[in-house]
Amino acid sequence: MADGEGKARLRATDAFRSRNFRLYQGARLMAIIGAEAQSVAVAWQVYQITHSPLKLGLTGLALFLPGVFCMLAAGHVADRYDRRNIILICYTLQAICSSVLLWLSLSPWALVGRTWPIYAVLIGIGVSRAFSGPASSALLPTLVPKDHFVNAVTWGATVFQIANMSGPAVGGLLFTLPLAGTLLWLKGAPIVYIFTLVMLIGFIVLISMIHAEPVERKPTVFNLRTMLAGLEYVWTNKLLLGSISLDLFAVMLGGAVALLPIFANEVLHAGPRGLGLLRAMPSLGALIVSLLLVVKPIKRRAGRTMLICVAIFGAATIIFGLSRSIVVSLVALFVLGAADMFSVVIRQSLLQLATPPEMRGRVSAVNWLFVGASNEFGEFESGVTASWWGAVPAVVIGGAASLLVTITASIVFPRLRRADTLTAESLLEAERQLATAEPRD
Repeated sequence: MADGEGKARLRATDAFRSRNFRLYQGARLMAIIGAEAQSVAVAWQVYQITHSPLKLGLTGLALFLPGVFCMLAAGHVADRYDRRNIILICYTLQAICSSVLLWLSLSPWALVGRTWPIYAVLIGIGVSRAFSGPASSALLPTLVPKDHFVNAVTWGATVFQIANMSGPAVGGLLFTLPLAGTLLWLKGAPIVYIFTLVMLIGFIVLISMIHAEPVERKPTVFNLRTMLAGLEYVWTNKLLLGSISLDLFAVMLGGAVALLPIFANEVLHAGPRGLGLLRAMPSLGALIVSLLLVVKPIKRRAGRTMLICVAIFGAATIIFGLSRSIVVSLVALFVLGAADMFSVVIRQSLLQLATPPEMRGRVSAVNWLFVGASNEFGEFESGVTASWWGAVPAVVIGGAASLLVTITASIVFPRLRRADTLTAESLLEAERQLATAEPRD
C-alpha cells in the first residue's frame, strides 16, 4: 500500500479513534434502526385503521408540535445541564412510549376505529426528541478533537443513513413475518414494537458508558432572553439562516415520506414490504454519498454544492410522483436521498463550526425545530395537500416548489452561495469580509 493511500485511509477514520465517538455512534445506530422500524409499523397501523392521507399526515404533526413548544427551553437546558444525562432521560421516555405502543397493539379494543391513543404516544416521543435533539447535536463536538469534527459529522451522517436505510426494511419484514401457534399474538405491529424497545435499551446502556469532555458553562438565568439567544444568533448569521431555511422549505414542501404508504398500496401495489423498500431507498442513496464524502470530503464551493443538490432533490421528487414503476420510483428515491446527504453534511458542519461552544445547545435547538418542520410538519403538509389534490399531484407540486425555493435561496442568501471551505477559520473570515462589503450579485 502506498503511503499516500495509507494516510488517506487514516484521515477517513480519524473520528473513530475516540472511544466516546464509537460508543455514541453504536448507540445511535441501534436507536435509529428501532425508531425507523417503529415508524413503519405506526404508519401502516394508522393507514389500516383510517385509510386517510390526512390522518397519516397527523402522525408527523404529533411528532413535530412538541418541538415548537419546547424548542426554547430545550436549547437552554442543553447549554445548562449535562447533555449525556439529558439524552439518557429522553430515551428512557421513548422506551416507555414504545412499551405503550406495544400494549395498544396487543389490546384489541384499544384501537378499534380510532387513532388518538397512537397520536398521544407520538406526542410523548416528540417531547423526548425535542430535548434530546439539541443535547445530542451539542454533545458531538465534545467527543472528538476539533480537527476531526467534519470527519465526525460525515461519519455521523453515514451511521444515520445505515440505520435509516435498514430500519424501515427491518420494520417491513417484521410486520409481515409469518408467525403461527403460540407466537401468533406477535404478528404485525407488536413484534416491531418489541424490537424497537430492545434497541432503545441497548442505546441507553451504551450512552451511559460515555465520558465526554467537560464543557465550560457560563452561569445563565432561565428567562426569555437567554432562551431566545439561539434564535437571535441564527437570525443575525446569514450563512446559518440561509442553510437552515433552505433545508426547511425545500424538504418540507418536497417531502413525500408521509405518503409512501399510499404509493406502496394504491399507486405501486407493493404492500408493506414494498413500503419498507421505498422508505429505505433514500437512505441507501444517502449512505453511498456519505461514504464517498468520508474518503473525499467537500473542500471547496460548499455553498454552491448545497444549492445544486437541493435542486436535484426537488427534481427527483417530481420524478417519483409521476412514476408508476416500482423500479423508477426506487431509483428516484435513491437519487433524492443522495442529493439530500450533501446538503445535510454541509448544513451540520456550518451549524457547529460557526457557533460558539456555549451557544451550541440553543442554536442546535433552532436547527432541530427547522429540521422537525421540514420532516414531521412536512409530513402533515403532505397529508393535507394529498387530501385536497390526491397523493400524486401533492408530491409533484411539492417537488416543483422545492426547485423554486432553491432559486429563491440562491438570490436571497448570497453568503450561502459563496460559502467555500468547511473550516471554522474560513467561515469566520468570510463572514467578516462579507459583513463589511457590499453584495456583488
